Amino acid sequence: MLGVHAGRSTHVSCGKEPLTPLSKGFRPRRPSGTIADLMGESAKRFRDSVIVCLTGGLLAVAVDASAAHVHGAIVGFQSLLNPAWEEATNPDRHDYSFREPVPTVRAEFRRLYPDVTKEVCLAVLGATPAPPQKAVLVRVGGGRTTPVTIVVPPGTQIQFQNTDVFTHRLYGVGVATFTASDTVKGGLRSFAVPGPGTFEIRDEAAPSLRTFVIGDPNVVSITYPSSKGEYLLPVDAPGEYRVQAYFSGKKVGPELPIKVGTADLDLSRQPIKVSDGKNDKNEKSN
Repeated sequence: MLGVHAGRSTHVSCGKEPLTPLSKGFRPRRPSGTIADLMGESAKRFRDSVIVCLTGGLLAVAVDASAAHVHGAIVGFQSLLNPAWEEATNPDRHDYSFREPVPTVRAEFRRLYPDVTKEVCLAVLGATPAPPQKAVLVRVGGGRTTPVTIVVPPGTQIQFQNTDVFTHRLYGVGVATFTASDTVKGGLRSFAVPGPGTFEIRDEAAPSLRTFVIGDPNVVSITYPSSKGEYLLPVDAPGEYRVQAYFSGKKVGPELPIKVGTADLDLSRQPIKVSDGKNDKNEKSN
């Protein structure tokens, strides 16, 4: 969902050339005659394009302003354990680690924890099923995907875009409709969420790559928290909803019932605890 962020400067170009400010100190002479006389056809077209662009911007602001936003936070995410890391601790796999403990570095900074900005997905769930969303873009690069966890209604198209210079071979674990196939540099490959449930996407070319697509028919909107765990969820219509966090294809933390009206809802005093802090394997191994 597109929004307008206060305080952030955005460059908008209407027409073929961007609008640029006048040079400092330059003051053009004021011409004589009416505006109609001074404007040629090209100037009139430019004026019309500016009007259309500004009108469209006002409409976009109006649509976004009608949505309420749910402010909140997640806590305990530092203890979430990526399944790829957990598998790497198995000595039978003969994986290698070059990490060595440094006594001068506190244990809290030596532990592995996920990048919640793309690995934890916050979803607003409604009481009635939602139609499939527009195609969602997932970027594949650097041995990971962005995002890693995504929650969408069944039937939604997930488009994987290869941003690496080499070919990827994505496939769905146990998904007959998404078998391993080449995706070249810059290429796109689509995956239609077949129904409710969790679908894990892996890559024959990058074993560490794990993507989790959760199909839930009641998804209203999703978002990803900041590195501090804070999130902002848009909700278009007033009503009763539930906020749920997902990580590695599973629900983490309790479901949070909410009642949304026309104003923003602040849940900062009701953080969602996504882990009980018992996943200390990574800290002990360091």
